[in-house]
Amino acid sequence: MAEIKKNINNLFYIFITTHLIVWTLIPSLTNNNLPLDIIEALAWGSNLDWGFNKHPPMSAFLVEIFYQIFGPQDWVYYLLSQICVIISFFVVFKLAEDFFENKFFSLLSVLLLEGIYFYNFTTPEFNVNVCLMPFWSLTVLYLWKGFKDNKIIDWLLLGLFAGFGFLSKYLLIYLGFGIDIFLIYMIYKKKIDFKCLVSILSFLIVLLPHLIWLTENNYITITYGLDRTGTGDQNFLDHIIHPLVFLGKQIGILIPFFLMLFFLSNKFKTKFNFKDNKLLFLLTINIVPIALVFLTSMIMGVKIRTMWMTPFYLFFGVLVIYIFQSQINLNKLKGFSIVFVILFIFSPFAYAYVSITQTDKRTDYPGKEKAKIVQKWWNNNYGGKITLVIGNEWEAGNLSYHLKDRPEWTSEFKELKDSIYLCGEGNNRRCFPYK
Repeated sequence: MAEIKKNINNLFYIFITTHLIVWTLIPSLTNNNLPLDIIEALAWGSNLDWGFNKHPPMSAFLVEIFYQIFGPQDWVYYLLSQICVIISFFVVFKLAEDFFENKFFSLLSVLLLEGIYFYNFTTPEFNVNVCLMPFWSLTVLYLWKGFKDNKIIDWLLLGLFAGFGFLSKYLLIYLGFGIDIFLIYMIYKKKIDFKCLVSILSFLIVLLPHLIWLTENNYITITYGLDRTGTGDQNFLDHIIHPLVFLGKQIGILIPFFLMLFFLSNKFKTKFNFKDNKLLFLLTINIVPIALVFLTSMIMGVKIRTMWMTPFYLFFGVLVIYIFQSQINLNKLKGFSIVFVILFIFSPFAYAYVSITQTDKRTDYPGKEKAKIVQKWWNNNYGGKITLVIGNEWEAGNLSYHLKDRPEWTSEFKELKDSIYLCGEGNNRRCFPYK
């Protein structure tokens, strides 16, 4: 038995290592410029604050740490993205070990996630959704540990990682509602005591600086998020069409996932035992957040952007394997393995093909070349160190990243909205327009 567990562990580590290498190399070799969301995070990171006009600060914090260590190396930020992915996979694997006697089921719970394009094709672009993934998964893990062992340290870590998740993206609130439902029910059933409420303390401590920033900046990130949903322009049909479109997209996204599952068994019948705490836990952290998003779309009549659902399916493999574990035939792994390998190979090839053949993408932007031209223009006309670049996140953000002085970025000067200004060092710092 020990040898089998060791082999499964080895398979898991081979998988996540291969995933990390492949999805770091492919975009590094095929993209000429970093994607928009990474450039935005780097721009914010050059001028760190407890929040920004679009999002809370965690994604900017992480890329700035990597910038300070590695500098302007594009591959580093693709690596950062994959580190977030494999941390999430590792956490899913560790949680699954508590749910299955057969450790191979834990491995399957992770391998099934390769059937969801959120965890492969879209991951090279480090953004707030990818940034949220490890904190989402760690929040779930320590919710389970807190429930199982009822230790103060686990409840504190639950609040800590939930706080970090909220600083990544406010969508963690949907998982938070699921957690609240689970805890309230378990307190009612006297399965846990009020010790779990200590998690609120660590959550609020982590969140306090951002909450202060939010009030001082007129809740700008919340306003931005609502604007992205199209709030305010709804008609009656939007309350029907938008949730149905959302539902249809989720079904489409999960087709490869369920195709892989089909090859593990061709009959899926089960009875739900709602006295099973493990099942209740998995339903709460998987189904409740998705159902709440659907209700949000239906009640408010708003669009739900597909990429927002990135972290929501991390534990979906654990849920379906747990529900159907008695009907999974491990002798039918050949079909599953073939589909898995096809998806595992197809996704990076598809990404590389799109990256190479389509030449009008953000990742084809000549950021380095434009920075060299601007640097030469500055040296010839003004000289000295460039300390500030003013403009939009994309053009000015690229300059902030590529220029040798790594100037701070800002877009606060609204009157300069369509221009790029460069500012030099010194007490009487002057800014000059670049055309």
